[in-house]
Amino acid sequence: GAVFCWVGGRVDRRIGPMPVIVFCCITLIVTALLIISLTPTSVLWMDVNEGSSLPSVMFYIAGALIGAAGGALQASSRNMLTRQGNPERMTEAFGLYALSGKATSFLAPALIAVASDVTGSQRLGITPIVGLFILGLILLAWVKRDGDFVT
Repeated sequence: GAVFCWVGGRVDRRIGPMPVIVFCCITLIVTALLIISLTPTSVLWMDVNEGSSLPSVMFYIAGALIGAAGGALQASSRNMLTRQGNPERMTEAFGLYALSGKATSFLAPALIAVASDVTGSQRLGITPIVGLFILGLILLAWVKRDGDFVT
């Protein structure tokens, strides 16, 4: 995870935060789909041999990917904010960033709870996360790559 975050920081520094954010969102979408496809007897909806450790190994890999992509995504999103916000009002921008995170922190857990209840499966209950990341990628299309205040 730490290596992925370090690489993400290097890429962010070289070409900017937008590609890192997009890559991390796609990585998290693929990882969520991997988790949805995992059962104790299958990987990617394909059965594995009885007693195979592959599902467990893939689950650990998915956990590592979540940590790695999540860390790089968080760092790059903060860097993106520094490009979007007015330098004279940066504290306000970060305050709004924090407030929006707190104000929407109920959304994913609520959607997961509803999806888990409707499907009767905690595994399938995480499908709304895929939709939220896709929505984030769609909304990112309207964000100026270098913002209005890059020096």
